[in-house]
Amino acid sequence: MFDTLTDKLGSVLNKLTRRGALTPSDIAAAMREVRVALLEADVALPVVKDFIAKVSVQAEGEAVVKSVTPGQMVIKIVHDALVEMLGGDPTNPEGAINFDAPGIDLAAPAPVAVLMVGLQGSGKTTTTAKIAHRLQVKGKKRVLMVSLDTYRPAAQEQLAILGKQVGVVTLPIVAGQKPLDIAKRGLADARTGVFDVVIFDTAGRLTIDEAMMAEVASVREIVKPHETLLVTDAMIGQDAVITAQSFNEKVGITGIVLTRVDGDARGGAALSMRAVTGRPIKLMGVGEKVDALEVFHPTRIAGRILGMGDVVGLVEKAVANVDHEKAEKLAARMQEGKFDLNDMLSQLQQIQRMGDMKGILGLIPGIGNALKQVKDSQLDPKTFKRLEAIIQSMTPKERRLPDLIKASRKQRIATGSGTSVAEVNKLLKQHQQMETMMKRMKKMGGLGALAGMMGGGGGGLGGMMGGGMNMPRPGGPPLGRR
Repeated sequence: MFDTLTDKLGSVLNKLTRRGALTPSDIAAAMREVRVALLEADVALPVVKDFIAKVSVQAEGEAVVKSVTPGQMVIKIVHDALVEMLGGDPTNPEGAINFDAPGIDLAAPAPVAVLMVGLQGSGKTTTTAKIAHRLQVKGKKRVLMVSLDTYRPAAQEQLAILGKQVGVVTLPIVAGQKPLDIAKRGLADARTGVFDVVIFDTAGRLTIDEAMMAEVASVREIVKPHETLLVTDAMIGQDAVITAQSFNEKVGITGIVLTRVDGDARGGAALSMRAVTGRPIKLMGVGEKVDALEVFHPTRIAGRILGMGDVVGLVEKAVANVDHEKAEKLAARMQEGKFDLNDMLSQLQQIQRMGDMKGILGLIPGIGNALKQVKDSQLDPKTFKRLEAIIQSMTPKERRLPDLIKASRKQRIATGSGTSVAEVNKLLKQHQQMETMMKRMKKMGGLGALAGMMGGGGGGLGGMMGGGMNMPRPGGPPLGRR
């Protein structure tokens, strides 16, 4: 998400940081380019006008003009304005790590009713299951899911199947029952079953119509939800903003959940919705997996847009997806200077669990420019799968003792993994470089050489991707170069 906007804003702001002093005309020219970038990213025109006016006034102020680093001051002003646009408070950034944050407000007597609304095809039913799973796993809540969609074929069955997949209870289906009667039964079952949260998945339509809105309003009167969440597809751009406005005016929503965020390179919907509706974006769907749901943090999203990364988000991904026991064993072996192909396989699998590689690297501060140098094909999940297939085509002995792998064995491994001997050779070379690094670490008495794994020479992560990439540190030279 925000790929296009990040590139364009980065280009504009980089020009400013390269200047020793800024004139009003420099700032005006930059703001014109920022305006175009926001409009091309599908941000609503009124939102763009307010944003540019606010940034321009501050950027032309005396504090910037007389600053030692005026370019950096402008970047800070743009960052703070983005945070505000997204619904955050730039003077009080949410930096604390809360791995169990539900993302929605549950401060009400149990069972807390959550009403899911939105158009058909927005991902409402899948998002209902994702939220239920999140509340149950991270929030330790007992959740009941209720499908009120009696119009779309097999909609109730879909939620029941998703419930089984994520281990969340769904209200039993009674054929022929009307949505309002189902809502009453769901509320009663949630109370008698001592559930903490009950989530109602309402029916959608292809377009907004009076019948749908009337039904949602009637359901709302019955269940009296503490949260009414609008689920909308980020990829439909300005239409998503119009949908949000309509639902907020006719039904009244407390928050927004953006879906398919990972497929939207522009990001205009996210930037516009909070400003247009006055309602916060609470969660965003970042993939198809059941746990691919993130809390929307304005400060951290603004950092991603400006290429500043999101270290907290990176840590959260690691904590949620990395097998800590395996990671500790691997760390202990690395400290001893040991690193065989089983260890390399484990490392590959841990990386893949964290999700899309490009998205992960985008969370690292200062990595934006380096990412542009790496071809998309080298960040493709298939690249990791091929490497994994090569190692899994080896015998247990070959994984422990890679020196055994000579010409005939390489041919067998290549055939078994559906790759080429050249690819097998490349992987073995990468392993050799990483093993050398581990031994060097042991001689240095610890993790002093770990930086080299992330940097040059084709070893480590950069080597795995085939990019030989040196990933820069904020405020320092690229890792691996001293």
